[in-house]
Amino acid sequence: MPKLTQLLASVAVLAMVSGTAMAEEAKTPAPADAAKAETTAKPRTDLTADTVVATVNGQDITLGMMQTVRDGLPAQYKSLGDEKLFNGILEQLIQQTALAQLEEKRITQRDKIALEVQKRAYLSGAMLNYTADKAVTDEAVQKEYDAKYAKAAPTKEYHAAHIIVKTKEEAEKIKTEIDNGADFAEEAKKNSFDGTAANGGDLGWFKLDAMVKPFADAVAGMKDGEIVGPIQTQYGWHVIKLIGTKMVDAPKLADVRDELEGDIRQAAVEKRVKDVVDGAKIEKMTDGIDPAVLKDQSILGSN
Repeated sequence: MPKLTQLLASVAVLAMVSGTAMAEEAKTPAPADAAKAETTAKPRTDLTADTVVATVNGQDITLGMMQTVRDGLPAQYKSLGDEKLFNGILEQLIQQTALAQLEEKRITQRDKIALEVQKRAYLSGAMLNYTADKAVTDEAVQKEYDAKYAKAAPTKEYHAAHIIVKTKEEAEKIKTEIDNGADFAEEAKKNSFDGTAANGGDLGWFKLDAMVKPFADAVAGMKDGEIVGPIQTQYGWHVIKLIGTKMVDAPKLADVRDELEGDIRQAAVEKRVKDVVDGAKIEKMTDGIDPAVLKDQSILGSN
């Protein structure tokens, strides 16, 4: 498995030539050094986001920077040991800082524009995250639940299976074979072209609004155990078996909390975007500009 520094580094070549040795040194000190560290090192209690953990040509790398990098890592990296993760993130920031210093000596117009675009994207994303997080409260979730489910009557759910084929003639032939005693599930396994075929065409439990209208209309008019077809949808021709039905009460708040929070967050974000754009003074100066100009890379200047 590659060293963490190789996995984290933004520049793979640097990681390969220097990351392994540096990570091993950080991970496995010499016995004498380790013994000395045990007797002298004490956990610091004065740490803040501005605590400097390294410098590169005099430029600080802080604990806050390291935490920011960690927060953006995929879950598999966060599960690594604390020491390995700390050393890997520090190595990444050292490499990035050294490279950034080099690039700053030759920064181009393209670089400046890219940095400004990234800054605006980050700040707008941060504002929307803040907006969404602030909108989700216990009171808001309860209100959303009451509006959506508190007075909801029990709803009907259906358990069905289907066989889907490309032509009406195929569907008619399969329906005839089933009417003459062929097993529905076996016919589905042999003939159906969608992902349910391996499971005998079983679609599980669903509400009618989860299905396309011709399919839903057919199921709604069926009795338990009945088989109908061919039924045409935009996906193909179906032979449908209604396995059973049941009435389902409105879900409990805990069961739909994630769904409700998602709805609240989305509504808050949409409102924030609309409000801020409506309240901004916006002037567009696009007259005479051919949209195809975006393909002209010379506008950004040379790299």
